[in-house]
Amino acid sequence: MDDQQNEPIDGAHKRRVRYKGTHPHTFTEKYKELNPDAYREDVEKVIARGDTPAGSHRSICVDEIMEVLSPKPGEIALDCTLGYGGHAKEILKAVLPGGKLYGLDADPIEIRKTEGRFRSEGFTVDQFVARHINFAGLAKILDEEKIEGFDLALADLGVSSMQIDNPERGFTFKRNGPLDMRMNPERGASAAVLLDRITEKKLAAVLKENADEPAAEAIARVICQRRGKVLTTRDLTTAVKDALAVKFKTDEDITKAVRRTFQAIRIEVNGEFSALDTLLARLPECMKSGGRIAILTFHSGEDRRVTGSFMGGLEAGLYSSVSETAIFPTAQEKYSNPRASSARLRWAIKA
Repeated sequence: MDDQQNEPIDGAHKRRVRYKGTHPHTFTEKYKELNPDAYREDVEKVIARGDTPAGSHRSICVDEIMEVLSPKPGEIALDCTLGYGGHAKEILKAVLPGGKLYGLDADPIEIRKTEGRFRSEGFTVDQFVARHINFAGLAKILDEEKIEGFDLALADLGVSSMQIDNPERGFTFKRNGPLDMRMNPERGASAAVLLDRITEKKLAAVLKENADEPAAEAIARVICQRRGKVLTTRDLTTAVKDALAVKFKTDEDITKAVRRTFQAIRIEVNGEFSALDTLLARLPECMKSGGRIAILTFHSGEDRRVTGSFMGGLEAGLYSSVSETAIFPTAQEKYSNPRASSARLRWAIKA
């Protein structure tokens, strides 16, 4: 993805969306959670009951990542997946004074919001730089910013809660919306367009490769039979359920298949595996000697690639040490934030 100038933050006052009844129901009506700084007590109540406030994101394995990366004042840090900026803020505070953090994100919507929050909290351009670019273009940052290398780098490969919660983005089966799924909605083809063009054989392969879906053929068959009619998240969910109505007997089995199908299609729409492969290949050359890398994965396809790259780098002498086993969120974190349940953290140190 080409680098783009971030648009200025729109600071104009907007009247909040009104809703019927005593409580907001839709994403756009949740004015308190969508403006967390103005309603901190309300947001804390949402978090206390184990939920993630709409429009925000709860960073995962923060303590574990900080221990692995061990950021120090004066160091140059990289967050390949800036998102809401939870990890980035903790790292940035640790590298100051004298240090700097570069935050990359392919999502033009969320990176503007995050940069706006960081600027409002006093982080200057000499301390924090936000770049709208896919992390596959990491090497470009070194050249343009004239950096010798990074002391530490983080990549959180999970989809952010802001993207999942907004039904207009099409990432979740829990709310109906247009079947989009693009990290950058300004570029490329949506999931609906992909499903209108892809062959049944290719779709089955995508479901297997990207999500280990055991009923890939049955799901691909029904989706392709409805070509041109799978335009919303509800349409896709219905197609999966209809494909598995006989094969599976429990709602839990069907829900898991729906979740895997959404995951597989999202990965294909955004070319996530090819971007990750490029990042893993480029990381060693972008790190200083002794540089620390931490990568947070959320499914087996990602974890296999990270593990393979780190072990291969160790054997080739690119890394002096790598994590032998994955680091998992604590039981307490999984309980308070269910979205952390599938997370795995792995690390490597540049030779």
